[in-house]
Amino acid sequence: MVPGPGIARTQLPPGFTCSGINSGVRRYRPDLGIIISTEPAVVAGVYTKNECKAVPIRYCQRLLPAQNIKAIVTNSGQANAATGALGEENNLKMAEAVAKKLNCQTSQVLTASTGVIGIQLEIDKIVGGVEELVERQGHTAEPFALAILTTDLVPKTVSTEVELSGGRVHITGICKGSGMIHPNMGTMLGYFLTDAELSIPEAVHLLTEATDNSFNMVSVDGETSTNDCAFLMANGVSGVRLANLSDEKKFLKALEDVAQVLAKSIARDGEGATKLIEVQILNAPTLPMARQAARGLVMSSLVKTAIHGCDPNWGRILARLGADQVSKDCLSKMELRIQDILVYQKETPLSVDLSGLRNQLKSDTVLIQVDFNSGDFNATAWGCDMSKKYVEINAEYTT
Repeated sequence: MVPGPGIARTQLPPGFTCSGINSGVRRYRPDLGIIISTEPAVVAGVYTKNECKAVPIRYCQRLLPAQNIKAIVTNSGQANAATGALGEENNLKMAEAVAKKLNCQTSQVLTASTGVIGIQLEIDKIVGGVEELVERQGHTAEPFALAILTTDLVPKTVSTEVELSGGRVHITGICKGSGMIHPNMGTMLGYFLTDAELSIPEAVHLLTEATDNSFNMVSVDGETSTNDCAFLMANGVSGVRLANLSDEKKFLKALEDVAQVLAKSIARDGEGATKLIEVQILNAPTLPMARQAARGLVMSSLVKTAIHGCDPNWGRILARLGADQVSKDCLSKMELRIQDILVYQKETPLSVDLSGLRNQLKSDTVLIQVDFNSGDFNATAWGCDMSKKYVEINAEYTT
């Protein structure tokens, strides 16, 4: 697993290129990015559960899944959400400009947007930048990753390889997300690229499984965006397919690993965040209950603020679990650990060195483990602390 910035440039799988430019929509930063496949690719998508869906979400939902996609173009700064008929028209113009430059059908170009809701795309600037965007394509992920950022502090990329029965395939993941992040694709854009040969049903299944165990287990602020989406793009250039169940399991594991690295990077880069919070729910009676409990703890404002202040107030954790309808039977068998220190066991508070625990909470990563001792299902969720900086960022978002 090779993370991107700071360690090495993140290579795209064979048969993919990308680029990012400043089209003039944003003052200084890149604001327009594209991923291009040399061969028509199989693409699946997953989307926000928010009923107020942005224009590019609805556009992609009409086209996907598909097996002939050539490119995904993404603009940042303007979300193209709540923009009416003109927003639909502008989104189509963006796709058409790319299709014309790539000499393909408009329906072979997907779109994504991120930024401020209710603002029309500066479409003339975006269309005017498409020629340069396509001409500057290269084989590393960073130019695209930079172009899709909003309040993110760092670009987020990762790559890996996996050996299947027919040969080696590559997977690269790129995402953006910092605020308005909540389970159910909650503002987050994700892109998974592979040179493996996948069928449409395989792509849909693999993407759904991978995001359920990664992006859908992240919460920064409990807000689900209008624009969240993730795509799996498989161009088949390697000629290697998933020939058997073992291949499928290996590929899914590699894809989940990439997705979880990106999910944790979103939580760690949460707006104003100083700490990554990881919640592990162990031995729950059902998977939905485990996931709900894990998500509930990482989105709890009281838990997040306690972690920020290094306050070992584990009662907030217990209260949140009860509020999320964890059964009395589970609570009676529960063991609670914070930073590997057992603080509560089977309805009994334990004698703990609180000063030592406070020091442990000064770490930039805080681990909360809840063992219900009531079943065989586990779930992990990631979030971040809530600081004064979060309030400042969101109080001034459009100004």
